[in-house]
Amino acid sequence: MIIGQYTHSIDDKNRLSLPAKFRQEMGKKVVITPGLDSCLFIFTMKEWEKISERLSVNESSILQADNRGFNRYLLGGAVEVEVDAVGRMLLPDHLRERAKLKSKVVFIGVRDRAELWDEAAWNTYRRSIESKAGVLAEKLGQAGML
Repeated sequence: MIIGQYTHSIDDKNRLSLPAKFRQEMGKKVVITPGLDSCLFIFTMKEWEKISERLSVNESSILQADNRGFNRYLLGGAVEVEVDAVGRMLLPDHLRERAKLKSKVVFIGVRDRAELWDEAAWNTYRRSIESKAGVLAEKLGQAGML
């Protein structure tokens, strides 16, 4: 399971280190793709296979504009990235720009994926969610999720 929060820096060659805890779970090759809420998603190859299959499982999805659009967004922006011997990976420019990542970034473990956030954007988002955590928990409880 991929969990936790780690702050890292992007170097001048657009490389960053995958947290050691995540490396153990994710392996030597990962998929980085545009995420939601101004972050990037990082998947293991195995999890990426599941995600991409779920997105294409419905044959009529090609006929639905929303499905086509989301597939283009998620799959079209995805990149397979090698994690080198010391845990570094190269972050493609188009993904760095899309998530507006500056030099300080935060990795967030979210069970089946990691998310990569600009540090300032993460802190703003985190504060917003923390302020309504009780309300969110109550909604999830009412929906039978907790």
